[in-house]
Amino acid sequence: MMGQFALIAAAIFSGAALYIIVAEQPARLELNDESLLRQWKPAYKRGFAMQAPIALLGGVFGAVAWWQTGQWLWLLGAALIVANWPYTLLKIMPVNERLMAIDPIEAGPESRKLIKSWARLHSVRAALGCAATLVFLWASLS
Repeated sequence: MMGQFALIAAAIFSGAALYIIVAEQPARLELNDESLLRQWKPAYKRGFAMQAPIALLGGVFGAVAWWQTGQWLWLLGAALIVANWPYTLLKIMPVNERLMAIDPIEAGPESRKLIKSWARLHSVRAALGCAATLVFLWASLS
């Protein structure tokens, strides 16, 4: 059962990450610079508050499934989904901090460039989530 919870968590994480890349980011880029930054700031905070615990839960569920079954695929999926934490802290957080420090009134080409960079970095998170989902699915079918 823990493996199925891991699969569900990874699928939810991936769906949210893909939504951001496919729908939210392109829509926000149509806004002017000030509105773009004003939209990004609360969206990022809410997205982080949702995705961070889901990644952690997926990792815990996957590790427990590995411990219960001895099937290495569960551990691999857990490692992939949890890899979002250090990746976010090391790669994405510096960009986030720079964006959060900009007053929306002062937004301009630099803040737009940073948000585009943030999206490219975020796509790696989506890829990690999708990879974890596929590995958990493989483990479920094994």
